[in-house]
Amino acid sequence: MTNWLPSIPEGHGPLYIRLADCIAEEIATGKLAAGAKLPPQRNLAYDLGVTVGTVGRAYAVVRQRGLVSGEVGRGTYVLGTHEGEALAEETKPAVNSLSNPGNGTGSAVPAEVSWVQGAMKTPKDIAFAGTRVSVPSPEAIRFDSTSAPEVGQARAIRELTAEITRDAPYDIASYTRSVPERWREAGRVWLSRGDWQPPEGSIVPTTGAQAAIMAIITATTAPGDQVAFEDLTYSSIARGSALTGRRPVQITSDEEGPLPDDLASVCAQRHPKILFVMPTMHNPTTRLMGVERRIELVEVARRHNLWIIEDEVYGSLRNTGLAPFAELAPERTFHVGSLSKAVTAGVRGGWVSSPVSHAQRIYTAHKMLTGGISFLLSELSARLVLSGTADTLRKGVLEEIAARHGLVQQLLDPFEHASAADAPFFWLKVPEPWLSGTFKAAAAAFNTLVDDEDEFKSGRSGRVYHRVRVGITNPLTREETAKGLEILRNLLEDSGAGYDSFE
Repeated sequence: MTNWLPSIPEGHGPLYIRLADCIAEEIATGKLAAGAKLPPQRNLAYDLGVTVGTVGRAYAVVRQRGLVSGEVGRGTYVLGTHEGEALAEETKPAVNSLSNPGNGTGSAVPAEVSWVQGAMKTPKDIAFAGTRVSVPSPEAIRFDSTSAPEVGQARAIRELTAEITRDAPYDIASYTRSVPERWREAGRVWLSRGDWQPPEGSIVPTTGAQAAIMAIITATTAPGDQVAFEDLTYSSIARGSALTGRRPVQITSDEEGPLPDDLASVCAQRHPKILFVMPTMHNPTTRLMGVERRIELVEVARRHNLWIIEDEVYGSLRNTGLAPFAELAPERTFHVGSLSKAVTAGVRGGWVSSPVSHAQRIYTAHKMLTGGISFLLSELSARLVLSGTADTLRKGVLEEIAARHGLVQQLLDPFEHASAADAPFFWLKVPEPWLSGTFKAAAAAFNTLVDDEDEFKSGRSGRVYHRVRVGITNPLTREETAKGLEILRNLLEDSGAGYDSFE
């Protein structure tokens, strides 16, 4: 075993990432030679004065970078290094390292190096990119995604696309310069909830829900403004807000959603301009917000002149009969939906029901951020909805979700988790001594990808949940889903692995 003790550099990033970078640097400089055995996680944690979980996550990161290998009972060993400089995700360009092969200064970047290689590793800048590997291995079991499962979408899409190419050859070849009435009607139909139907004049077609939400934030706020999120939320929006110069601020939540009193306090002290909520099916907890809580939040929003973004992407899978925020407060609510979870993610169909005063502004912001909507995809989304095909596919998706939910109950019933027969994910509590991050790393070692709780935090938080989110709809088959669930069950039952997975 190598007699080696790293010196973790000072910095602002997560400690385990800085330790992983230190290990990578030692390997690159030859201080850790190929074949060297790294210290056991418990020993190194003791020597460094950090938690075993920190060392475990660092070892998992360098393993995902292809620098070490780890096997239960044998330990973690350094692999041989590769020629050429590996890509690194940095926030600023390394000006001194820029080279110009034409003037004889510096050396050219090897032609075989691609950004995809870097995207297949854990991001260095988690505040920017989140905790997910951007381009995972094709062989991985993808429990870190919740796109609609395959239930025959391809045939319907093929037939409708053939009709569109026959009916509108000029529109496909050109830019989209108009918003046909049928696109707005499709949005009105898809976004309707219970007795509420959005006014047709409020509908803005978009390229999926995330682009819609970012368009809303940029159209209603200015750089420096604050955007209010629950402490657990769809953090891609929180990170996207920060990327555009807005500042995320956290609202404390309970089992129903944001606490009205805490929202009022934050509004009085921090003055956020907009609130983001997922009331019908909260991601990652699956919870449903009751009507009384919705009314209380609307009262706070009106008192403090707060816009509301109502994200109903998962809500399209759950029929509750509850009044949406857009019905309770139509003058300040942007109601967002898409086809991604209930029909098909690949078509990128989305719509916003906006306060009419801001509908054109949202359309313009969306065009500036995305380049505009695609005629082919927007027409296809509209035909899927108006033909009734989207509803048929949604029923098939819900049946498949229910079947996979049955597998969860069968294989993981002894372990605490929040789940529902209409939810494409569940919120799994990991037993002691597991930590959320070390469980994620251990699952990744078995090529099974889950999301730890940090992926859903809108910022630093003192609250610890010891949970991971497991999506069940992305695996191609129920058999693959069951295989992944069995891997998770084995890890949950092997409690000792939570402290030392590879020694």
